[in-house]
Amino acid sequence: MSDNPTFDRIKQNVSDDDVVLFMKGTPVFPQCGFSSTVVQVLTVMGVKFKGIDVLSDPELREGIKSFSNWPTIPQLYVKGEFVGGCDIIREMFESGELIEFMNTNGIDVNLQATE
Repeated sequence: MSDNPTFDRIKQNVSDDDVVLFMKGTPVFPQCGFSSTVVQVLTVMGVKFKGIDVLSDPELREGIKSFSNWPTIPQLYVKGEFVGGCDIIREMFESGELIEFMNTNGIDVNLQATE
């Protein structure tokens, strides 16, 4: 344990699940367009993930920014590693890099057909 209980909770969350998205709102009801975009990308990829609503916990909302040294939310973690926010995830997805990254980390990707 560290001197920062919020960091301890974040570490626990990112180690308990392979793919964790710290977001505003929930995967079913995102509360911002950026969070919604990352949820859509993960959904299209068929990746199972845990969504954590930072709006329900002000300490977590600020703590995650310090933890990752990244100023914005959403934040995606894969196997405990910070991957990026909305723009990075979208760019990685569009280039095919995100699918490759998931496969390399042993995360099942099952691309859904989009119309």
